[in-house]
Amino acid sequence: MTNQHLKVIAGIDTHADTHHVAIIDETGRHITDKEFLAVGAGYRNIAAFITGFGSVIAAGVEGTGSYGAELARVLTGEGIRVLEIMRPNRQGRRLRGKSDPLDAYQAAEAALAGRNVATPKSRDGAVESLRVLRAERATAMRARVAVMTQIKSILTAAPEALRTKYRHLTRAAMMTALEKTRPAGSMAEPVNATAAVLKRLAIRYRALHQELAVIDAELDAIITIHAPMLRDLKGVGTDVASQLLVTVGDNPERVTTEAKFAALVGVAPIPASSGKTRRHRLSRGGDRQANKAIHHVALVRMKTDTRTRNYVARRRAEGKSTKETIRCLKRYIAREIYDQIIHPQPAPDAGALRILRKSKKITLQAAADSLHVWPTSLSRLERGLTRHDEFYQHYEDWLNSPSAETARPPLPCGSDRHTAPQRRGTGLARRLPPSLPS
Repeated sequence: MTNQHLKVIAGIDTHADTHHVAIIDETGRHITDKEFLAVGAGYRNIAAFITGFGSVIAAGVEGTGSYGAELARVLTGEGIRVLEIMRPNRQGRRLRGKSDPLDAYQAAEAALAGRNVATPKSRDGAVESLRVLRAERATAMRARVAVMTQIKSILTAAPEALRTKYRHLTRAAMMTALEKTRPAGSMAEPVNATAAVLKRLAIRYRALHQELAVIDAELDAIITIHAPMLRDLKGVGTDVASQLLVTVGDNPERVTTEAKFAALVGVAPIPASSGKTRRHRLSRGGDRQANKAIHHVALVRMKTDTRTRNYVARRRAEGKSTKETIRCLKRYIAREIYDQIIHPQPAPDAGALRILRKSKKITLQAAADSLHVWPTSLSRLERGLTRHDEFYQHYEDWLNSPSAETARPPLPCGSDRHTAPQRRGTGLARRLPPSLPS
């Protein structure tokens, strides 16, 4: 009989074929445990078993990303709060031994104490689709690299006739040429066998290349529908955006602060002070794939973003090493990305600026000269190809100011304003002061 006044906590040790469930009360007293089959009916039986002892405070589930994934979804659907048990208590395991009932009780005790637990990913939305596609993409990428490595290795030791034929071709041309070959003759001859193997490997490479193109298109379509504003951030493309979304999960509200997000992606500074020395070091924890994605964003911005280059120069002038500077930069990038994931802000409607400029009879060249930027950079902003919120506001303010009515004509040839063209993507406004906080 259900005791509605009793508050219980469940602990579940998950496996491929069976799940073992243990029940304790809010004082930690062991009530009972039972084993269930890891199938559809078994999940429903587990939910009924847990709720049959009273009001359920929480259920601690091991392996919510693997064997316990479907169980976590079922329990959440039944209104039961699910906690992911991060790691079994090793000290307790050494003292008490190892068995499924003991592991289940330890999971329940960890959930009761709030020790080494986390809110699991819901795995029920578009981000789960991204995760599956990225898993396929990772194996396809490794396979394609392995095929190319094998082709080069075989060609290195191939007979001279084959090596000469493909030596000076680009990768794409070599793959096309290998696919078009028609090896004939006995496979006992090394030349014939080598040519046949190279043809099959080239066909495999082409298939993997096409598979990756399909995956990238599917990833791009999902990002475009479900998180289009994340890619508005400089340096964030489909690959980076999909990885960061997978790291956070379908329920980003589980990451309650940007400091927790920084720790999750491995950019939270670790204190490394001693005596009079006050410093921090790189974090080696967190999701390393997400950390790699943020590192990529940092490198892109260091090369192409004026604001970031100014920040790096200032930090280097303060005596920080390149590694320390990048560590600080990644922390700021993580804060910006977290804000965009939790509170997405669309890019300003840059097309309105073009309409406003044309309504005032101001040419693109005249506006660029007055704002001290290149016309190409201004055009990219107006067409929405580049995002720069600070300069957008500066440009809009200028268009609405009296000085825009008297925009000066383009400078004559030979002027010393710009001696060399700016590289594509190296920033918009040369005289704008915004920089990252110190």
